[in-house]
Amino acid sequence: MGMTKQIMDDMKMRRSLTRITYEIVENNKGTQNLVFIGIKTRGIYLAQRLAERLNQLEGVQVPTGSLDVTLYRDDVHMADVGDQATVHGADIPVDLTGKHVILIDDVIFTGRTVRAALNALMEYGRPAKVSLAVLVDRGHRELPIRPDFVGKNIPTGMDEQVSVAMTEVDGHDSVTIEKVVQPH
Repeated sequence: MGMTKQIMDDMKMRRSLTRITYEIVENNKGTQNLVFIGIKTRGIYLAQRLAERLNQLEGVQVPTGSLDVTLYRDDVHMADVGDQATVHGADIPVDLTGKHVILIDDVIFTGRTVRAALNALMEYGRPAKVSLAVLVDRGHRELPIRPDFVGKNIPTGMDEQVSVAMTEVDGHDSVTIEKVVQPH
């Protein structure tokens, strides 16, 4: 493993999430019909934090659900070309018909995870609109998918790995980037 560089600390993460929350409310013209859906581990905690922040700011409880989409080995954000993302499970608390669904993930990379999530969502009704919020956009998209709300754009090389740590699972909040030696 190579050098690890911290991109965001807990303070920066908190600010990003607050800003994203405001942007969501503005974009939605209020809090009506919002549903937050987090994608697997860290996206779920991000969704819960955004919902919490929205509650603090606007006094509104937004329904929050989750999707379990698997694409990357071990949840690390490395390109595994040829791998298809598959949805293993979902916890969607409301019918999504007519709702503005905000899909939330920690890192967007190739876009495949989001595509699988979009497919899965359609089984839970027909949203009026689906938007995408991510903490980190690291580039290298393989599909025409673009996040509407971004905490931070971090240009990366294919040989780099972005790790998002969150207190709920990792005991602390941070975003780091590290050069990875690819096994041959």
